[in-house]
Amino acid sequence: MRKSFVRIVGALAVAAALTSAGCGRSTSPEAGGGAGSGERTGTVGIAMPTKSSERWVADGDNMAEQFQALGYDTDLQYGDDVVQNQVSQIENMITKGVKVLVVAPIDGSSLTDILQRAADADIPVVSYDRLIRGSENVDYYATFDNFKVGVLQATYIVDKLGVAQGKGPFNIELFAGSPDDNNATFFFDGAMSVLQPYIDSGKLVVKSGQTSFDQVATLRWDGGLAQSRMDNLLSRSYTSGRVDAVLSPYDGMSVGIISALKSAGYGTPANPLPIVTGQDAELASVKSIIAGEQTQTVFKDTRELAKAAVQMADSLLTGGTPETNDTTTYDNGVKVVPAFLLEPVSVDKSNYEKVLVESGYYTQAQLA
Repeated sequence: MRKSFVRIVGALAVAAALTSAGCGRSTSPEAGGGAGSGERTGTVGIAMPTKSSERWVADGDNMAEQFQALGYDTDLQYGDDVVQNQVSQIENMITKGVKVLVVAPIDGSSLTDILQRAADADIPVVSYDRLIRGSENVDYYATFDNFKVGVLQATYIVDKLGVAQGKGPFNIELFAGSPDDNNATFFFDGAMSVLQPYIDSGKLVVKSGQTSFDQVATLRWDGGLAQSRMDNLLSRSYTSGRVDAVLSPYDGMSVGIISALKSAGYGTPANPLPIVTGQDAELASVKSIIAGEQTQTVFKDTRELAKAAVQMADSLLTGGTPETNDTTTYDNGVKVVPAFLLEPVSVDKSNYEKVLVESGYYTQAQLA
């Protein structure tokens, strides 16, 4: 039975990881693991959350191309940020007999029942970028070091303001991602691990008083909701004084935040925009950085993430051992899911050419 085989492979991967690392860090790609010698046939089901963010389109396309290059067919679907759409799409993939599922969930806790159906059909599951929660039927997880993403964003703010050198106080407002996305809490916790000591000391002041995740979360990472909240913060808390920095976890939200700031009179020589962070290095935000509006983004190379997910799925289907480098961090409430983490990179006007253009992620023409 494939189900038993998958569980055995997963157990061997975790055991190897613990033996190698001694603490939960397992082998890197260079250290071993990978595909087996089995035949590459059948269809891979790829369930992505939305087309409203260009990075998810890139993720889906990258995976489809890489799976097809190996010889698999692919069924790539986007849920349009509607949970029931995604559930129905996965149900159809199961009915059609896909060999493996790669899923980036819209709501990380909404897939328990449908993934049980996948398990009953002996279909292994790779969770992609966002952790699927509340299900034992998740075999592996491919993502970035999400805590570090937040650390990079917050460290950028601290360094640019100079608070570590005693400058300040400065006013800052905080935004977080969607409460139904497990990554959002990692990003926020990473950022607050850097910012909280300066908030406690008074070097950073949150004039709105909104500092908890529940207060600053933004459902579905919606840029319109972020813009509306920024409008409200400015009108209520900044009748005097200015915002010096905004922690934004995602480029799509940063666009909305900057729109609100510009509507309130920021973005002039006399009243420059505050530091505004972001994530995903979306084309519009990179252009905004070049133009001097958004200040920073965190680049997550979706080509490499797709490669990690493809090797996991391919290994499961060909009798190999999926590569992992973290077997302790990602507890989905039912099990700890063995993961492969990639490194995010902070990008601003000073290094976007080296990181994004020289790597071939964008061309100069695209950024013109």
